[in-house]
Order: sequence, then structure tokens, then C-alpha cells
Amino acid sequence: MTTTTKRKRALGRNSFGYRARTRHLFARRHRQHGPIKLSTYLRPFHVGDIVDIKANAAEQKGMPHKYYHGRTGVVYNVAPRAVGVIVYKVVGNRYLEKRVNLRIEHVKHSKCRDDFLARVKTNAALKKEAKAKGEQISLKRLPLAPREARTISTKNNLPETLAPQAYDTYI
Repeated sequence: MTTTTKRKRALGRNSFGYRARTRHLFARRHRQHGPIKLSTYLRPFHVGDIVDIKANAAEQKGMPHKYYHGRTGVVYNVAPRAVGVIVYKVVGNRYLEKRVNLRIEHVKHSKCRDDFLARVKTNAALKKEAKAKGEQISLKRLPLAPREARTISTKNNLPETLAPQAYDTYI
């Protein structure tokens, strides 16, 4: 085998590097280029916080592997510049607990519990009002019930006959 054939064979292979196929995945959004906002560094993280992993291409240090981009995990460790996040990864037929260390530029607080916490607050307020009135209140979320039965009169409401319009092109 000559050296040119070896070179051609080597050039035809796909690369499977750490950042392979991330051209659009790690790209900064339109008009979001440049230095990272200071508010990114001022967000406090605590053990037990639920965070979303979103790689920020402006900072290459402590960047997650492309698999973890868009995943949600729980903070288990807080360091001066980074946080440790537990993420569950599907491998075969089981979930493996992966512990990923990321710089804080690549994580943000998740909003997955916001609706739940708001509902807890409103339920507590409703319970307090009901207790003051001495009533029983059900706070269960119920599916939408069927509409009430009604009779439609045709006395002043004559039925209309609907027919499809003829198809015509105006080119």
C-alpha cells in the first residue's frame, strides 16, 4: 500500500472527538456573543438545587460533554467556581448516576418546580381562608368536566345547509 492510499484512507475517516458534531449545539445565540454577563457569576447555588445544564461556548473551561447539554440534574457539591451535578444517564436497560463537575457558566436554575411551588402557595392560602370560614375545601386538580346539557330551539334559529366551495385556481 502506497503512502498516498494511506493518506486518502486516513482523510476519509470520521472524527469522534469530545466536541464532534456540536457546530450548532454549542453556538451562541444571535446577538448573545461576547463576554458573559456578571449576573451569571452572582447566582447562588446550594446543594439540592435543581439545575439545567446548558453549555456556554464563551467559556471552554469546565464545559460539559455534548450528551449532558439540555439535561436536568441536582447539585451535590459547590466549589468556588464550579458545581457538581448528579445526572441520570440511560445505559442499556438501566439508569446510571453520573456525577458531572461543571463551571457555573454552564448551569442555570431550573424552572421545572416553579408551577408546583406556586400551586403550593395558592393551596395554602385557600386552606387558610376555608379554615377561617369553617368550610371543607377540595384542592384536587380535576379534569375538565363535560359541558352541561342543553336544548337548542329551532324556532328563531333556522338550520343552515353547509356545502363545500368549488375549488378554483387563480393563477
